[in-house]
Amino acid sequence: MARTALPYSNLVPNSSLADPAGTALTSGAGNGGQIAKALPELTLLRLSNASGGSGTATLKAGTYPPALAAGLGDLTVTVANSATQWIGPFESGRFLQGDSSLVIETSVAMTATAFRVPRNT
Repeated sequence: MARTALPYSNLVPNSSLADPAGTALTSGAGNGGQIAKALPELTLLRLSNASGGSGTATLKAGTYPPALAAGLGDLTVTVANSATQWIGPFESGRFLQGDSSLVIETSVAMTATAFRVPRNT
């Protein structure tokens, strides 16, 4: 399998956003999801687990360069069955991959939604 493209849902300043469905992620190393051209400091992830058991989601540490703090390692969170967990925003210096993406892997099948927080204008 391969990583699934995880598109952004843009949060809208001074307005609203209909609840997006999210993207199904396949579990296992080398699978999961990938946000292309990511903006880690402006990214929130919503992870939903309906797999029948508790699982983990791991945001992979970036590559050096550009991620100067990649040595701090991955960020792993537990997502209980029938639960939703929010994580982020993230530090570019720890999580940005060499191709400017963010990579997330899960231990069980989950649904993920990537939200982009608008920049201050």
